[in-house]
Amino acid sequence: MFKAIGRWIKAVGYLLTGQIDSARRVLDTNPHVVRAKYDQIIRDKIGQIHTYKQAVAGLIAQQEAKIAKVKRLTEEVGQLERLKAGALAKAKQTVEHLQKAGKTKEDIQSDEDYKKCLAAYNDFSSTLSEKQDHITENEQDIEGYRKTIGEHKVQLQQLLRDVDKLKGEAADTVADVITAKQEKDLADMVAGIAKDGSAEELQRMRQLRQEVKAEARISKELAGTDTKAQEAEFLEFARKTTSTGEFDALIGLAEKSEAPAATPSKEKGPTLPE
Repeated sequence: MFKAIGRWIKAVGYLLTGQIDSARRVLDTNPHVVRAKYDQIIRDKIGQIHTYKQAVAGLIAQQEAKIAKVKRLTEEVGQLERLKAGALAKAKQTVEHLQKAGKTKEDIQSDEDYKKCLAAYNDFSSTLSEKQDHITENEQDIEGYRKTIGEHKVQLQQLLRDVDKLKGEAADTVADVITAKQEKDLADMVAGIAKDGSAEELQRMRQLRQEVKAEARISKELAGTDTKAQEAEFLEFARKTTSTGEFDALIGLAEKSEAPAATPSKEKGPTLPE
C-alpha cells in the first residue's frame, strides 16, 4: 500500500511539474516577458561591467601610484648623485690638501675629514643603489599594469559590444515572438482551432442559432400548427379554384361537356293475334 501511495505521489508531482512547465512556457513566449527578461539580462551585464570598470580603475590607480613613486625615487636618485659627487669632490679636496702638507697615504686614510667624505660617499652610493633597484622594480610593475590594464580595456570594450548586440537581439527576438504568435493565431483560426474569444463567441452564436431553430420546429410540430397551416392552404386553393370555375361558367369560358345521345327506345305495339 505504501508503494502505491508513493507512486501516486510521484504521479501527482509529475502532473504538477508538467503543468508548471507548460504554464512557464506560455509565460516565456509572452512578448512582454521576453522584453523584461532581456532587460534584466542587460541590466545584470551592465552591472558586471560597472564592477569590472571599478576593478580596472583600481589597477590604474596602483599604476599611477607606482609612476608617482618612480618619479619621486628618480628625484631622490638625482639628489643622491649630486651628494655623492659632492662627497667625492670634498674627498679629493681633502686629499690634495693633505698631500700638500706631506701626509702619507696612511695618514690621509686616517684623517677625520677623509673618513667623513668616504663614509658619506659610501652611504650615498649604497642608498643610490637601493633606490635604483626600487625604480627598476616599480618600472617592471608599471609595465605589468600597463599590459594587464590594456587587456582589461579590450575585454571591457568587448563586453560593451555584447551589450549593444543584446539590445538589438532583444528587439529582434520580441519582434519574432510577436510575428510567430500572430502567424500561429492566424493558422489556428484558418484551421478552425482558434482559441481567441471572438471565434469561440461566434461558434456559440452559431450553435445557439441552430438550437433555436430546432426548438421552433419541434414546437410547431407538437402544437400541430404545421397541419393546420397545410389545411388552411388547401381550403384557400379550393376556394380560389371553385370561384374561378363558377366565374368562367357565367361568362361562357367554361368548357361545354357533350351530353351522351339518347338511344331511341323501340316501343312495342300490341301483339296482333296471328
